Amino acid sequence: MKILGLCCSQRKGGNTEFVLKEILQGAKQEGADVELYCISGKDIKPCDGCHTCMKTGICHVKDDVQEIFTKMLESQGIIFGVPSYYYGMPGDAKNIIDRTTSLNVPGRKLANKVGSVVTVGGSLGLASILKDIYLYMISKQMLPANFWAGYGLQKAEVANYENGKKAARDLGRQMVKIASKGFEYPSDIPGSVFGYGTWNK
Repeated sequence: MKILGLCCSQRKGGNTEFVLKEILQGAKQEGADVELYCISGKDIKPCDGCHTCMKTGICHVKDDVQEIFTKMLESQGIIFGVPSYYYGMPGDAKNIIDRTTSLNVPGRKLANKVGSVVTVGGSLGLASILKDIYLYMISKQMLPANFWAGYGLQKAEVANYENGKKAARDLGRQMVKIASKGFEYPSDIPGSVFGYGTWNK
C-alpha cells in the first residue's frame, strides 16, 4: 500500500510540508510505503478547457502535472497539503485539481482511494479549503479520512504543536486502516452529480 503526500506549497520546508511528513510517518508505522511530493519549483500549468481529456483520459498539456498524476494513480491514499493564501487555496493547487478532469476514464480514476487534507494558514480560509477539497474528493468517489488544520505564519511554526504532531501521525495511521478495508463505490453508479440546468435537463 502506498500513501502519497502532495504538498501544494511553493514554500520549501514550510508548515504544510512539516505536517505532511508527520502524517506520512504515522502511515509508515502502519506498514505503508510513503512518498512526499512537493510542487515547489515544478511547472504547473492551468487547464485550458479543451475537454479532449474527457474522451482520452490524457491531458495534452506537457508539464510536471503528468508526473503528479502518475503518483496519484499509483497510490491508495492521497493527502492534499494545501496552504491558505488570501482565504483560499493557492493557484497551483487549483490548477492540479482542475487538470484531474482527465482522470475520469477506466484505469485512470481516483475512485476508492482514501483522501485527506492538510491546511495551514495565518487567519481565515482554512474552512473554505476543507470544504472545497472534500467536495472534490467526493465528486471523484474517493473515501474521505479526517483532516488536519492549524494556524501558522512562521516557517515550520507548527513544529511547536505537540498535540498537533500526534494528531497528524494518527491521521496517517487512520488512512492506512481505512484503505486496508478495501471499500469500493458501486461501479455502475456515476460519481459526480452536478446541479441541473439548461445544459443538463
